[in-house]
Amino acid sequence: MTDIDLTGVRKVLTDIGLTGVRKGLIAGCAALATLAVLFFIDHGPGPLSHGGDVTSVAVGELDGRPIAVSAGRDRTVRVWDLTTRKQIGNLVVEEEPGEPPSGPDHVTTVAVGELDGQPVAVSGGVDAAVRIWDLRTRKQIGAKLTGHEHVVASVAIAELDGRPVVISSSGDGTIRFWDPSTGKRAGAPLVSEGGTITSFVLTEYDGDPALVSAHHDGAIRLWDLTTRKQIGKMTGHHMALSVALGELDGRTVVVSSGLNGTIRLWDLSAREQIGDPIPAHDRAGGPLAVARANGRQIIVSGGFDRTMRLWDLPTRRPIGDPLPSHRSSTYAIAITRLDGAPVAISGGQDRTIRLWDLTAREQIGDPLIGWD
Repeated sequence: MTDIDLTGVRKVLTDIGLTGVRKGLIAGCAALATLAVLFFIDHGPGPLSHGGDVTSVAVGELDGRPIAVSAGRDRTVRVWDLTTRKQIGNLVVEEEPGEPPSGPDHVTTVAVGELDGQPVAVSGGVDAAVRIWDLRTRKQIGAKLTGHEHVVASVAIAELDGRPVVISSSGDGTIRFWDPSTGKRAGAPLVSEGGTITSFVLTEYDGDPALVSAHHDGAIRLWDLTTRKQIGKMTGHHMALSVALGELDGRTVVVSSGLNGTIRLWDLSAREQIGDPIPAHDRAGGPLAVARANGRQIIVSGGFDRTMRLWDLPTRRPIGDPLPSHRSSTYAIAITRLDGAPVAISGGQDRTIRLWDLTAREQIGDPLIGWD
C-alpha cells in the first residue's frame, strides 16, 4: 500500500479537541478531499497493469514473439505480448501443499531466459524463495528454491562452466547459485558484509567469468565466479541501488545508481570512478539500464521524482528534457527492440507498465492493461 501523508487528518483530530465539532468537520472534509487528490495523483484513474506496485520487469522471447514478464506486489508474475500489448499469462505464487499461509508476500524481482531450450522465468520474493516458471504452460517448475534468509532482491539465468544456473541476491548479504535441474545449490555463495545486494550483472574480468553487484553500504563489488571471492570494491554511493554494463573507448564500464539520485560510471579494469557523478534525479534514484539509440550508447534512468531521463554515456550529459513517466516512483526498467527500434519498458508504484520509444523520446500508447 502506498504511504499516505496523514498530517491533515491529525490536524482535524486536534481541531476537534480545541474548537469543537463544526470546525473539525469542515477541516475533515478538506483533509479528505486533499487525501483523495493525493491518491489519484499517485495512482490516477486509468488502466492498471498489476493489482499492486510493479517491482520488476524483464524481456525475452516466447515462440518467436517479443514478451515482457513483470512482477508485482499482488503476488503475481505476468506475461505480456509486446506486439499486441496484451497480457497472455498470469503466474500466481501459491502456497505449497501443507505449507501455512505466508501472508501478503509479494514478488520483488523477475528474469527471463532459457533452460534446456525451454523458455522460463525466474522470480524472487519477500518470502526469501526463488521460483522457476514454464512460460508456455504458465506453471511453476519444481519446488521453490530456499536458502536465503531475507527478501530476494535480484535474480538471473546464466551459464557457468557450461552448465545452466539460476543466480539470486538477497537482503541477507549473499548471492546464491542454483542448479535448476535438481533445485539444489550449485557451489558456495558469494558472501558480503555490505548488507542487501540490490542488483547484479554478469561480465568477464581478465577473461574469467565475473559478477558486479550493488550494495546497501554504497559499494559496487567485483567478484571472481571461479573462486567465488571478492576481487574489487568501488565506493562513492551512499546506498547503491542498480548496476548495468556499458562500453567506453573499447573498455567495459559499470553504470550504477544511488539512493541520493546520482549515477556513477566506473572503469571496471582500473576499478575507479570515471569523472564526476551525474546528478540524475531530484529525489531518490532508482533503476537504470544501458541501451543504444540514434547510433550512441545511452543510459535510461528512473527515480522517485516521477521522471525517466536519458543520458549520453560517453559525455554523461542529458539527452533532451526529462520524460514525465509514472505518477509516482519508477521501480523497474528493461530494454528491448520492437520492429528494430530501441524501446524501454518501465514499471512503477502507480501499478502500471509503460513502453517508451527511445529514438523519439516519448511514451508509446497507454499503459498495459492487466487481468487477474
